[in-house]
Amino acid sequence: MASVASPIVVGTAVAAGALGGRYLIGAWQAFKARPAIPRIRKFYPGGFQSVMTRREAALILGVREHAVTEKIKEAHRRVMMANHPDAGGSHYLASKINEAKDALMGKSRGSGSAF
Repeated sequence: MASVASPIVVGTAVAAGALGGRYLIGAWQAFKARPAIPRIRKFYPGGFQSVMTRREAALILGVREHAVTEKIKEAHRRVMMANHPDAGGSHYLASKINEAKDALMGKSRGSGSAF
């Protein structure tokens, strides 16, 4: 009986290995064929609202709506360094960034943006 069981065990192991390999090849091909997902952070796709909200201000600065003052100041500095008009940035964007900082820190500026 031992001589008959040995080929059955070997045959079962070979069949299981073949099915497992077939599955892995199919999974690998599906993995390679999937659409490429960008690994970078997505930005807010919309334009600016007429009146700046806390949500929009938080999206502009990249912080949470209820962030601490230090985080808001740090984010404002980082974003302004990249978009400052003296460094080739836009005056409009700089005014929106300043408005976002003021909105999150609770300061009100007259009618909002100068533009």
